[in-house]
Amino acid sequence: MSVQSALVEEQRRLTEALEEIDKQHSEIGPRYYGDNFIEQVLDAKRQESSERLELLGNEPYFGRLDFQEEKKQQATPLYIGKRGMDRRDSGEPYIIDWRAPVASLFYSFTGGDEPVNYEAPEGIIRGEVLQKRNIFIRDKVLQRVVDSYVRGGDNLGQTDEFLLYRLGEKKDNRLRDIVSTIQAEQDRIIRAPRHMALIIQGAAGSGKTTVALHRLAYLLYNYQGQIRAERMIILAPNAMFLDYISGVLPELGVGNVEQSTFVEWVTELLGGQLKLTAQTEGTQWFSLHTTGSVSGDQTSGRYKGSIHFKEWIDVALSHYEGNYLQDINFEPWDGRVLDQRQIRQWFDQEYGHYPLAARRERLLGRMKRWLEMQLAEVADPKKRKERSKLAKQRLQAYLKKHPEIAPFKLYKGLFERSSEEIPKRIFQDTKAYLKRGLVQVEDLAPIGWIHYKLHGADGRWFDHVVVDEAQDVSPFQIALLGAYMREPSFTILGDLAQGIHAYRGINRWEELTEVFAEGQTSYHELIQSYRSTLEIIEFANRILPFTETGLPLAQPVFRSGEPVAVIEMKSGDDLTEHIQAFIHENRDRGMQTFAIIGRTNEDCSLIYDALSQVESQVTFITEGQNEYRGGISVVPIFLAKGLEFDAVLLLDVDSERYSATPQDAKLLYVGCTRALHYLTLLYQGEISPLIDG
Repeated sequence: MSVQSALVEEQRRLTEALEEIDKQHSEIGPRYYGDNFIEQVLDAKRQESSERLELLGNEPYFGRLDFQEEKKQQATPLYIGKRGMDRRDSGEPYIIDWRAPVASLFYSFTGGDEPVNYEAPEGIIRGEVLQKRNIFIRDKVLQRVVDSYVRGGDNLGQTDEFLLYRLGEKKDNRLRDIVSTIQAEQDRIIRAPRHMALIIQGAAGSGKTTVALHRLAYLLYNYQGQIRAERMIILAPNAMFLDYISGVLPELGVGNVEQSTFVEWVTELLGGQLKLTAQTEGTQWFSLHTTGSVSGDQTSGRYKGSIHFKEWIDVALSHYEGNYLQDINFEPWDGRVLDQRQIRQWFDQEYGHYPLAARRERLLGRMKRWLEMQLAEVADPKKRKERSKLAKQRLQAYLKKHPEIAPFKLYKGLFERSSEEIPKRIFQDTKAYLKRGLVQVEDLAPIGWIHYKLHGADGRWFDHVVVDEAQDVSPFQIALLGAYMREPSFTILGDLAQGIHAYRGINRWEELTEVFAEGQTSYHELIQSYRSTLEIIEFANRILPFTETGLPLAQPVFRSGEPVAVIEMKSGDDLTEHIQAFIHENRDRGMQTFAIIGRTNEDCSLIYDALSQVESQVTFITEGQNEYRGGISVVPIFLAKGLEFDAVLLLDVDSERYSATPQDAKLLYVGCTRALHYLTLLYQGEISPLIDG
């Protein structure tokens, strides 16, 4: 079929689909605002249908798969969309939800005449694919039709055409869904079973974040009744990154998924009572790490994030719990005694399966009930009142010997006694902070763990947890999150080559797999990079070996662009003029988002001050920022991770700022891989050995 014939055919189908959507939309009744509960439930369902149809009305579907089921005489054209819809008159499927079992063929089928199959609730369904077609509709208008496979056709060069077309689009200030362009290796991860901790090593631009978000949508669709959106959580490195990805799940029809940072989640878990030290990564690490003062496995963050440290705390907690209850009688008044053996029997046997804090509360309730029974035996009202007053005083005295259990106080107490197991510097520094009532970020997982061990999950169960940029988290953090799950259901993703937080992150994925029991993890690699042009990826690949991660080189999609520009600044050159020239040149090329990436916060502050005098709508991205606004951004390199821009200018790429060390290599690799279409590097003096030659 010719391109023109395909366009005519799909335009006819689109017109029919829009009419069907409009008819169904018009038949949805008016809103209900009364107090009848049943009517309120029905109204909520109508509103859900209305929202679904509104979204379908703009982009009903994105793909077509002609599938001939085994033993059937002809193929059925299946139209795949972000949401499903049945015909109004017959109830037959009209648009297939991309998460449905049969839709998996659209992503897994890559060509060939061999039979295919998919797993449906009723069993394995076998058949043949006769045609696969990509369809791009925007605002109800058919934009493009690409046949990526036709039985009997040559199918040469068509497979990637639609993908390249979509990848060539300009970026705005939000991450977008990739439903129409999910690749086979991404689809396998999205549709993996939920009873597993998936660990995904993904090259820069491999789509690992969007894959994780699509996996949430898939799990909610396929495990309805077993998991709920409000019992899912996405943990990201900072609030700005959460804002950047915030549009994906609503586009996929998913709401109510909690999105947070680990710091915010633990702080809320602990009641918001902790005071964090005023530390900034820009000054503590990124400006000073070349001195070697905070590198190595014995940094405070890596040590206190280790399973070894967790085990040390577990031993201390076991000792604390074993010695918590004192073997003393309770005597509410002279001559009346509650024997210590009875108290111990309640505490150790009847309530022994509860966490310690709950055991204490239940024991207190049991003692109060016993006391009420004893007072009821006192006939004289005056004596009963006197003994009741005395009993309350003595009960308070008894409880002072068994105080309420506070996680911070207990953690602080661990550092009030000397320990030969903890490195001396880490022990002393931590003790000093805790004495002032402060905690470091790396103390949050240990304190959160103590809270869990003392109080239990307290109903805060997660059905699924997504941890993004996981190369920067600790095994202890993963262990704490796992404690709030009845079974491991994780999507853990990151890139060791972007592990720029060496003082607290991991060096190998095995550090996280060791948290789980054997058989509970599944490791996946995504090496295809879809973000940047061929030239940018090949340039970044030259830096990758310097990271000493042993990772394979990223494989670019063949989307060619301009060569990476490496420009030497001469003595006396005006930096602001160089930056303006870069912005104007790329704006003329149609680019919309720009990043000016400096080495440190201090560098970027000076650049922002100068650039904002000559350019409008310039944003200085800093730690703690809640929103990514697009346009022109000035950003220190350690905060650029996770973001992407049409054009990127890297400043000060000299031998002093970017030496031939793994840490500098990871930072420069992050900076280069932020660019989608154009990348320029500026240096003065001696060029960085990471890119020289």
